[in-house]
Amino acid sequence: MRLATYLHGTSTSWGAVVDDGIIDLGARLQGDLKQCIEQNRVDEARRIIDTSSADVPTDDVQFLPPIIAPEKIACIGVNYANRNAEYRDGSEPPKYPSLFMRTPDSLTGHGDHLLRPPESEQLDYEGEIAVVIGKAGRRIDEAKAYEHIAGLTIMNEGTIRDWLRHSKFNVTQGKNFYHSGSIGPWIVTADEFDAQRYENLRVRTRVNGEERQNDTTASMMFPIAYQIAYMSQFFALKPGDIIATGTPNGAGARFEPPIWLVPGDVVEVEVEGVGTLRNTVRDEFPA
Repeated sequence: MRLATYLHGTSTSWGAVVDDGIIDLGARLQGDLKQCIEQNRVDEARRIIDTSSADVPTDDVQFLPPIIAPEKIACIGVNYANRNAEYRDGSEPPKYPSLFMRTPDSLTGHGDHLLRPPESEQLDYEGEIAVVIGKAGRRIDEAKAYEHIAGLTIMNEGTIRDWLRHSKFNVTQGKNFYHSGSIGPWIVTADEFDAQRYENLRVRTRVNGEERQNDTTASMMFPIAYQIAYMSQFFALKPGDIIATGTPNGAGARFEPPIWLVPGDVVEVEVEGVGTLRNTVRDEFPA
């Protein structure tokens, strides 16, 4: 089941994306998608879908981030083994994940523009699988971590590279420029995945049709179940929280010379079993 949040005219709603459009579940269930997950009403939504037809064509809506106001957007850095090797610093593989946070308004929805800020030309892409938490938990057993997933979505964890290094010990600045990244188009519910699938999901990133990233979760140093268990030791994970699970090698910063995104570039991130997140780059303040 594909669940999306969208703007239709001047009204924001959420619903199920089906072959002939979107079934408006917001009108039928009230509340937003995050509340549906919090209230454990996904099965109720599924029953409505089984007896309903589309209310609006997908071409008539603007996709928004699926979870409008997540409490937490936690991002794992340098998690694919071959990406760790890209750094060529001779260090041992990390013992624990690198973690940083993003604000909700640093991400826009599918089909909207990624914004290159006037402060830097070093806008880069990072295609990622993003986990949406469905069941709250603390100190979650890794063997039971998948039970806490509501579904998967896609993130372009866009980065302003030179701003990553403004501070000695953190990357927050370069990860939180307004609409520098994106998320969506929808959440595919957890019933579409099993443990084997979580552990070998493919993610690809294309820029203007050219493939730049291509790897699977089998290459992760810290698998999805471990990430959930690890974070739940210090976070109280809650429904609607988002975990960006890391990006493969092939980001623009790693080319010689680096290849930054420029206005007009089209970035597509495709995740097996989820779909494709697509955005076009423009300057935040066009000339």
